[in-house]
Amino acid sequence: MNPSDRKAKIWAVIRVSSGNFLEMYDFMVFGYYAAAIGRAFFPSRNAFFSLSLALMTFGAGFLMRPVGAIVLGAYADRHGRRAGLMLTLALMAVGILSIACVPGYATIGILAPLLVLAGRLLQGFSAGMELGGVSVYLSEIATPGNKGFYVSWQSASQQVAVMFAAVLGLALNELLTPKTMAAWGWRIPLLIGCLIIPLLMRMRRSLDESDEFKARKHHPGVGEILRSLKDNFRLVIVATMMVAMTTVSFYMITAYTPTFGTVVLHLSRIDSFIVTLCVGASNLLWLPIMGALSDRIGRLPLLIGCTVLMLLSAYPAMLWLTAGPSFAKLLEVELWLSFVYGSYNGALIVFITEIVPIEVRTLSFSLAYSLATSFFGGFTPAISNYLIHATGNRAVPGLWLSFAAALGLSAVLLARGRARPLQVTAAVSNAEGY
Repeated sequence: MNPSDRKAKIWAVIRVSSGNFLEMYDFMVFGYYAAAIGRAFFPSRNAFFSLSLALMTFGAGFLMRPVGAIVLGAYADRHGRRAGLMLTLALMAVGILSIACVPGYATIGILAPLLVLAGRLLQGFSAGMELGGVSVYLSEIATPGNKGFYVSWQSASQQVAVMFAAVLGLALNELLTPKTMAAWGWRIPLLIGCLIIPLLMRMRRSLDESDEFKARKHHPGVGEILRSLKDNFRLVIVATMMVAMTTVSFYMITAYTPTFGTVVLHLSRIDSFIVTLCVGASNLLWLPIMGALSDRIGRLPLLIGCTVLMLLSAYPAMLWLTAGPSFAKLLEVELWLSFVYGSYNGALIVFITEIVPIEVRTLSFSLAYSLATSFFGGFTPAISNYLIHATGNRAVPGLWLSFAAALGLSAVLLARGRARPLQVTAAVSNAEGY
């Protein structure tokens, strides 16, 4: 590849991933400041109840993802990857603006939590296709033999959002008092997200349609798309099970970490944000490395090995951490989970783009990812919070991780017959749909 083509590819990856950054940044900010958001929109004399309502609202956004995956995924398979990605970014922008600007419960009463919930549902609807659309686009512009590396940047862009949100959290906690943060300081990260929307819209507007999509002479209608989805729905369920581990582990080590570190382990917010920042950096390191490794050794060795590692180590690691919580132990456990997550996800995302039918690639991928996030990952903070409260066992989130790993391992074993040989993956051209 000559230097000009390489530069064009790099900028294409950056532009397509930019909206993915906003989607994840927005979700992370809500998770990081769940306690403050709970007090603002769901006030209660019971702190656990207030936090639970905020976390449930965080999770409620994920319930709209399957709907968004079907509606927007079908739109992208019909009208093009670029058109779908522009639409999701616009919807995301409306969602984040609505949450950032809504007055609290003390000002407008019950309307406040209802508007916040509506904003979260709109965000979830748009996010239903965002991850799938970005992943499919990257897989279709990748050079032969490098799909794992290219597609890994979908998840890698999310880690930049995690790190940016964590750095911002550290700065705000240094500059503002806890009382100020609880009163209105938590809105600042949301407003910053609003300010970068015009830049991201401009970047994504300059995207070219993927050559593979343009080369297809037939673009299926709604009826054809739905029939193909019905015929391949068992495969979508298997893919959903595979994604369960990646979504549970991701939201456990990112969105839930500040709450877990401060509320459950009673560490300082500064310590919790530093750990979250390190987790984002670790994820950013491992995702492209393992995506590239999967191009060399195949997807299955990483997928099977990582699910087994998570299944065996998640709960013991959490037991060790909660037996004597400290900043160092939280950092060690989170970095270990980050390594397993990054290694698994680096191979997983590209694997799913390879096994789903080409004519409904965006819809199938988006629906599988959305179902997993809706039923498993998105509610991980709320489920973890409830399990700890119900059992009194602070390590119990590790069992939730192990359950997700068991689902992932079972699904990988079911799907291994559809894995493509490396020599085929490397040899065929993108125009052939591989």
